[in-house]
Amino acid sequence: MASDLPEDYQRSTTNLMTAGVPEGTPTPERRPSKTKRICPFAEKTWPKGSLGWKRQQQVKVKEKEDDKSSLDEEPGVAEIEEVKETEPPYHVFSRRKKWQLVIIVSLAGLFSPLSSNIYFPALGAIAEETHTSIALISLTVTVYMAVQGIAPSFWGPLSDIRGRRITFIGTLSVYLIANIGLALSKTFPALMVFRAIQAAGSAATISVGAGVIGDMTTSKERGTFVGSFGGIRMLGQSLGPVIGGIITEYLGFHAIFWFLFILGSLTLLSIIFFLPETLRRIAGDGTVPLAGINRPVFPGSIQKHWTPHPPRPPAEPITLSLIFSPLRFLFEKDVFCTLVFGAVVYTAWSMVTSSTTALFQPRFGLSNLQTGLIFLPNGAACVLGSYLTGKILDRDFKLLSLQSDGPPIIRARLRSSFYLVPTFALAVGCYGFSIDSPLLLGQGKKGMVVPLMLQFVIAFTATAVFTANSALMVDLYPGKSASATATSIFVLAFSFPSGETKNYSGQIFDASVIRSKWLNFPLWEVVS
Repeated sequence: MASDLPEDYQRSTTNLMTAGVPEGTPTPERRPSKTKRICPFAEKTWPKGSLGWKRQQQVKVKEKEDDKSSLDEEPGVAEIEEVKETEPPYHVFSRRKKWQLVIIVSLAGLFSPLSSNIYFPALGAIAEETHTSIALISLTVTVYMAVQGIAPSFWGPLSDIRGRRITFIGTLSVYLIANIGLALSKTFPALMVFRAIQAAGSAATISVGAGVIGDMTTSKERGTFVGSFGGIRMLGQSLGPVIGGIITEYLGFHAIFWFLFILGSLTLLSIIFFLPETLRRIAGDGTVPLAGINRPVFPGSIQKHWTPHPPRPPAEPITLSLIFSPLRFLFEKDVFCTLVFGAVVYTAWSMVTSSTTALFQPRFGLSNLQTGLIFLPNGAACVLGSYLTGKILDRDFKLLSLQSDGPPIIRARLRSSFYLVPTFALAVGCYGFSIDSPLLLGQGKKGMVVPLMLQFVIAFTATAVFTANSALMVDLYPGKSASATATSIFVLAFSFPSGETKNYSGQIFDASVIRSKWLNFPLWEVVS
């Protein structure tokens, strides 16, 4: 029956690849191919039931299976993977460029703690020159903290709407004017007024700096940047009293404000020359071309990322309700609980810090320079606490990311508080006993060792809590990170223990007040 079939069919049943190939042509090596083979007899009509007809049906069935398998394949898988690989980052700036900008805004944020702490060793000299009591001069500290809490409520929303760069320029300009006024002040009323203006200019640098970090970073990397931002900023906490003590000892307290004016001018120039606008409404992910006030004098490498963009809608106008808009965050229960607890920690730490001068100077007979030096453990702990906590926050975020698809951001940020807060509470309680106990005080300046060691622990754990809270606020409101941080500053500033500062500054400090106040009620009550 096979002889009845056409000659080309016989060849196809033997080897389809050689069908129609002239004799003597070398047979190519058989290789798998995605090209559809064409049967030489597929178009012919065969008697039903014949071998040719059966073979023709097999070919048709094979063609249908091939078509079906091609449809069953996931369309565009390779394209989807390619899109994922080439998906644009959250921000186009390199990590090195981000660090450069974080350093600039950290130097600007330095002025808030620096202007506050550089002032402490000079309280006695200021009271003597203005012919007032230390208790009255301490009111300038209270005024500074109060204005420091209110001012970011204006600068924060302005930063979230008009831009980070213009806000930095405005707030530092106010700060420089205040320092000139303070350097020329010789009366108590003038000192009060210009200290308030100084606080209005310096306070917003923290919230606006946090806004810059929120513009450029994601939650995965934000902990390290926020921690470093706080660590550099807290150098003012560490070095401020030392610098203040040295300047007051040799040049007088007026020279403190000339020093701040010079340092502030250099920082303002660095912002004008090198800091680009980062607000995402204006600069996007760093690819929007900048012009006018938003463009730094030396844009450098950021220009290579600029691409044409359609014009953006105009910003909403600045209104009175907008100024107080950050306070709305307090009606969020998670924000309220976080900030109130942070305020309790801040109050305890502030009581310890602000009472140090009046507590140690008369009891141990310290000079202005020596008084400044005893603030070093506190300040060094603030720097280390902020920097190391940033690393811990990123580690916690990665650990929780491995356990679930998306870690709960509140749990990721507050995970370390379970061991930081008990340590803080224990150190505060022991600090009161160490000050009040003659056994621990010992003879002479050796009695300062234990209290200063406990100050280190208090400052380290307190700053760690502040850093975690700051990172959490930026994570919860990334689009309005400056306003959210301003709310945090507002709560912390008004938790400052102004009444206690006034009482402790005018007399030898009775440490049993701290011991009874923080052991008998607030801290242990909150922790438990």
